[in-house]
Amino acid sequence: MTQQAPLLVIAAGGTGGHMFPAQSLAEVMLARGWRVKLSTDARGARYTGAFPKAVEIDTVPSATFARGGIAAKALVPFRIAGGVFSALTKFASDKPAVVVGFGGYPAIPAVAAATLLKLPRMIHEQNGVLGRVNQVFAKRVNKVACGTWPTELPEGVEGIYTGNPVRAAILEKHGAPYIPPGDYPMEILVMGGSQGARILSDVVPEAIARLPEHMLRNLRISQQARAEDLDRVVEFYHAHGIQADVQTFIHDVPKRMSESQLVISRSGASTVADVSVIGRPSIWVPLAAAIRDEQTANARGLVDANAAIMIPESQLTPDSLAEQIHNVLAHPEGATMMAHAALSVSKPMAAEELAALVEELAFRKQ
Repeated sequence: MTQQAPLLVIAAGGTGGHMFPAQSLAEVMLARGWRVKLSTDARGARYTGAFPKAVEIDTVPSATFARGGIAAKALVPFRIAGGVFSALTKFASDKPAVVVGFGGYPAIPAVAAATLLKLPRMIHEQNGVLGRVNQVFAKRVNKVACGTWPTELPEGVEGIYTGNPVRAAILEKHGAPYIPPGDYPMEILVMGGSQGARILSDVVPEAIARLPEHMLRNLRISQQARAEDLDRVVEFYHAHGIQADVQTFIHDVPKRMSESQLVISRSGASTVADVSVIGRPSIWVPLAAAIRDEQTANARGLVDANAAIMIPESQLTPDSLAEQIHNVLAHPEGATMMAHAALSVSKPMAAEELAALVEELAFRKQ
């Protein structure tokens, strides 16, 4: 009888920030001959379309205290407990060699079950500050992998800096040659993420319009904007004679980022990873509403490496942003140094490093 391949259970919450790195690890582990199951909830299952077909999707009961009224919140512990019991039952019939949690409430059942059964387990935190669920498990797992460095960790917990895995399309653009700003067509990519993009729609066009005419005539803007902001942003650029492609969702981010002279964005963990792997100068505007201020922590590594500029939301004005854009585009040598600095702190092999940790856990002496 042929021995069955070892099983990796990946547990991830229902947002792209959790699911994209989980997908990257799944792809690498499948290539290494492992079986892979994804444990998530119904919301997370909506992100699984791009996962390899060989990944078995296991939808478990879960819930969050962040949504719903008092009655819904009162049911959360019971739903999570039901998920843990379900995971325990499944692990009994098909024992995982390793369980990896990527954060989010849907990750609780599988990681909790692995903890109760004392299975090899680890967590991966994408942001520079641990999320709520990863905070709970940080002292209860064998390894804590960090996507951002440094990451704020509880006392006594040592993190392993693996970086955040990026999509294959981003990896293909790793270290793409940077064309410094000059008297020829230039690109600025503006990304707001799913939250808080409105302030970028308010400020970025006004800032661009304040740039010198000789610079403006060479500029083309690619900007993501919320649907409710789309028309006014398009109209502003048109009225000021600025070339701009404004969309609610930019499908070809790897191409546009690799062709850009500058990226202006919220500092979500995955976007920071993308910019560093491709290697581009950037201006970050961390989301002020983030409870743990993780977006500031996410951008800090690039800022400290002189690869990026960070503008707190409270200080973001058309004038302050225009000044920083001009500083980058008017100094080609400095912009090139920023691009190289971003590359120097990138972790393009993050998924492979995570996979190595998984196998180290699986094959260690028990």
